[in-house]
Amino acid sequence: MSTSTVALKVDVDTYAGTRDGVPRLLSIFEDFGIKATFYFSMGPDNSGKAIRRLFTRKGFLKKMLRTKAPAAYGIKTMLYGTLLPAPLIAKSFPDILRETERKGHETGIHCWDHVKWHDLLPWFPKQVTAMELGKAGSTFEKIFARRTRTTAAPGWTVSPDSLEVQDAMELEYCSDSRGRYPFYPVMGGRTFKTLQIPSNWPTMDEILGENGISEETINDHYLSLLQPGLNVHTIHAEMEGGILSTVFIDLLKKLVAADVRFITLSEAAKEHAATAPTCTLEMGELTGRAGDVAIQGR
Repeated sequence: MSTSTVALKVDVDTYAGTRDGVPRLLSIFEDFGIKATFYFSMGPDNSGKAIRRLFTRKGFLKKMLRTKAPAAYGIKTMLYGTLLPAPLIAKSFPDILRETERKGHETGIHCWDHVKWHDLLPWFPKQVTAMELGKAGSTFEKIFARRTRTTAAPGWTVSPDSLEVQDAMELEYCSDSRGRYPFYPVMGGRTFKTLQIPSNWPTMDEILGENGISEETINDHYLSLLQPGLNVHTIHAEMEGGILSTVFIDLLKKLVAADVRFITLSEAAKEHAATAPTCTLEMGELTGRAGDVAIQGR
């Protein structure tokens, strides 16, 4: 009997990912009898504005080419917010969001404007941070007739202000960080009360094409990372629900064969909240990513 638990965290960043990737993932999960935790971008798809990362984030272009991002996201997505108007995501597909929950998956907020948060959060006044989460929360409540219980920051980008706003939202937990195990964050000299459940596996776009890892070998690499206890794997509706869906299906087959236990992040929070320690949380570099992410410290 395996002693390993796997929680699948699904980040839904874009209009196309919500429209096409989420239904595909719901079908895949249904085939395997797996429940996951979905985080939805609620506001405008401004993906085209990410072009500015070419000038501000070292390695961004290389990553885009290495992961075949144009094919994964589509040309229209890469023009939203620049040459094409930015469509509102959740308002366009409320039935898809509701269907995700109806099928037994957990749902939460990824953000209001993914690119804006990811690129500009360090410069937000606190009221803008609160407004971004507030707009996302209000839209979520209109769709689900309840408040969200969890959020996950775009690009694992946080600030002491964003953690403070999350505390004020009285969430059950958040999944904003990269690390080793669940913890209560200490950032900027302040301790926060909302449990963090970090992702402790690299994402496909971080390792695919690096160090000889290919679509044919990546899942063997993931199996080598499987550890006793909680393993949290972040996937993307645009990748694993799109051009990498067959690779993802193969990963699930391998994990089932390894007899892992699949749980949602909410279930993980219930299992770990009482014993989780406090740890520092700092923005720093992570191999395979262009730009800093929130990393669990000691």
